[in-house]
Amino acid sequence: MYEKSYPNKRFKHTIEFLKNHIPNTYSILDLGVENPFSEIMKSEGYMVENTKGEDLDIDTSAISNSQVKVVTAFEIFEHLLSPFTVLQSIKANQLIASVPLRLWFSSAYRSKTDMRDRHYHEFEDWQFDWLLEKAGWKIIDRQKWTNPTKKIGIRPLLRWFTPRYYIIYAERV
Repeated sequence: MYEKSYPNKRFKHTIEFLKNHIPNTYSILDLGVENPFSEIMKSEGYMVENTKGEDLDIDTSAISNSQVKVVTAFEIFEHLLSPFTVLQSIKANQLIASVPLRLWFSSAYRSKTDMRDRHYHEFEDWQFDWLLEKAGWKIIDRQKWTNPTKKIGIRPLLRWFTPRYYIIYAERV
């Protein structure tokens, strides 16, 4: 999954944010297939169940049938055509979600080899906030951070100053 670069900084920020808001005694439904970050959550004592790879734009049954207290969605909503439907189907009262932010100096991400590894949305923070609000969520806390690279050039320089990731903790209204 991370053949070229392991997202240490993103994972560090994400687990700290999660630990600040959710006790590790809570059960979590993590949207998306099992991945290195779901393993990090488990190593921190969280009881984590992942969705199984179903197309969440079409089939939200795993979400709507879940009895967990918390749903997490880390870099998932940008891949969906209709994240609004997924957000509405969540029965849990707590949500932690992160998205990559739209970078004005870079086009949307699109894998040429994996049809599921494409960004349909790259949000600005206000767009993601609005989506959550319309789907019945109230944002309690939020953070942004950059994702610098060690490359040379104008875009790599801009990545040192331009936030790339946005994470929220929200509760059902």
